[in-house]
Amino acid sequence: MAADIFPRKKPANSSSTTVQQYHQQNLSNNNLIPAPNWQGLYPTIRERNAVMFNNDLMADVHFVVGPPGGTQRLPGHKYVLAVGSSVFHAMFYGELAEDKDEIRIPDVEPAAFLAMLKYIYCDEIDLAADTVLATLYAAKKYIVPHLARACVNFLETSLSAKNACVLLSQSCLFEEPDLTQRCWEVIDAQAELALKSEGFCDIDFQTLESILRRETLNAKEIVVFEAALNWAEVECQRQDLALSIENKRKVLGKALYLIRIPTMALDDFANGAAQSGVLTLNETNDIFLWYTAAKKPELQFVSKARKGLVPQRCHRFQSCAYRSNQWRYRGRCDSIQFAVDKRVFIAGFGLYGSSCGSAEYSAKIELKRQGVVLGQNLSKYFSDGSSSTFPVWFEYPVQIEPDTFYTASVILDGNELSYFGQEGMTEVQCGKVTVQFQCSSDSTNGTGVQGGQIPELIFYA
Repeated sequence: MAADIFPRKKPANSSSTTVQQYHQQNLSNNNLIPAPNWQGLYPTIRERNAVMFNNDLMADVHFVVGPPGGTQRLPGHKYVLAVGSSVFHAMFYGELAEDKDEIRIPDVEPAAFLAMLKYIYCDEIDLAADTVLATLYAAKKYIVPHLARACVNFLETSLSAKNACVLLSQSCLFEEPDLTQRCWEVIDAQAELALKSEGFCDIDFQTLESILRRETLNAKEIVVFEAALNWAEVECQRQDLALSIENKRKVLGKALYLIRIPTMALDDFANGAAQSGVLTLNETNDIFLWYTAAKKPELQFVSKARKGLVPQRCHRFQSCAYRSNQWRYRGRCDSIQFAVDKRVFIAGFGLYGSSCGSAEYSAKIELKRQGVVLGQNLSKYFSDGSSSTFPVWFEYPVQIEPDTFYTASVILDGNELSYFGQEGMTEVQCGKVTVQFQCSSDSTNGTGVQGGQIPELIFYA
């Protein structure tokens, strides 16, 4: 790549400082004519070229960028632009080139156009969360592939359940299959968070249909139904329609039947979908018969439950044991640190249970990164007295980035005599994911790499 996503730090010197000053002036379109013999201040062509960025000095073309009412007039230098983009080359030097002094570009945001110019002139990539999509559009339009790739990398790095649905829509528009795949990974694993996000209501109808069709959505169907109604409400506003039940159903159209209402829990249907008003009386009646009657009516709705995602389990011990005086809890914390080599989503932990008959445990589980709590939950699980592990889940799966250590912790309350792990491994291969373990300073009850509690990480990958 011709430039780094994050510019490298340079040794402080008068030349680089002066260039940075010009950058700030030029970004503000506050162009100052350089002092006489300014070329002698800069030892490289890159630095001299950078002085021309957004500078009227020697400019032979101007762009009026942005939609009506929000335009900005930006200077350009045809030779520099043609060297950086085949589109600009064709525009200024091709067979059909037009000799215009001013070019209007209403479909590109001024900030995005400036970001592209900065890359072309200065060989620097300067991206921000609120302009990166617009910059990607500009880079695609003017065929600046290295900048486009940097935008996609930026989006993949910042991808989360909050923005995954919007980025899915944009990645399909920009024909970026790798980003599309990453978006689907997040949406599948953290489906309920994604569906409840504000960004979900901003997607287009085609993206809505693709999400509602998704077989691997890891969400309760009532959550899918409520998310679709929220989208319909916002869509009515976009289309200047009154917020009525009829209009919500109208904007949903056939997408309504992609919601697998017959697969809801009966309570969810009776207390939610059946009383929403969106379903007709016949549809409501037929679905109730679907739940209860031996001879089930034909339905327009998909009646087969989604497959969801199958969780994987990373087991870090080679054996387990119990003794008459271990493993005791008494409110102390069992903790272990781990890191993965690929992005995964931690759904919960597998824990050991009682070694002296069946018992119920209360478990407070927690997941932290550099002291910041990313997920926690307080729940109960029943141990049947066997050496099996028992799953305890977070409310929502937690996204885990590669090559960073996270801390998994649990505080147990229940039968103090339980199984514990032995012969722990520092590295475990689980499918395509490699997990490394190391001891945690948060552990106050003896759990470490070699032995103790938290034998399993339960995750989606």
